[in-house]
Amino acid sequence: MKILRTDIKGVLILEPDVFSDDRGFFLETYHKVKYRGLGIPVEFVQDNLSFSRAGTLRGLHYQHPHGQAKLVQVLAGHVYDVTVDVRKGSKNFGQWVGVHLSDANKLQVYIPDGFAHGFYVLSETALFSYKCSDMYAPECERGVLWSDPDLGIEWPVKEPILSEKDAKYPRLKDVEVVRLPKYKNG
Repeated sequence: MKILRTDIKGVLILEPDVFSDDRGFFLETYHKVKYRGLGIPVEFVQDNLSFSRAGTLRGLHYQHPHGQAKLVQVLAGHVYDVTVDVRKGSKNFGQWVGVHLSDANKLQVYIPDGFAHGFYVLSETALFSYKCSDMYAPECERGVLWSDPDLGIEWPVKEPILSEKDAKYPRLKDVEVVRLPKYKNG
């Protein structure tokens, strides 16, 4: 497995080993011991799957308190995936990492607790997998406006298909401090 470190400490892009032959391919999507050795120390407790059509943008979502680290991957299709540091006090606060995830490149992204996450569907449809380190808690659900000009995210779209909720999230500078995770040294 190859690991690509990003400009934001803790956000990792993983390229699993793929074993292919004329029948197809095989790869490990998660192996607790191996992933811990790569710097992913969390215990995953919930798996989620979303199906989206072309032009859909989901995000930017995070949970606080009861934050969730995530391991994400596209099982079918192609998305542009974005992770934003929303940890108050972090030197990377408001910075983001974007990466193309697809069934062809089989890349994964590890997103630590304290980061907002979203993706835009570039293919006709996309099947997107999430492993989460804490259970979904609707009362802790938070978000940041996908098009926040202060973030400067280079989305490959100007007018995506959004949920009503995602369209109404505030800009990061307008999120109440108590609704933001705090940066923990380390």
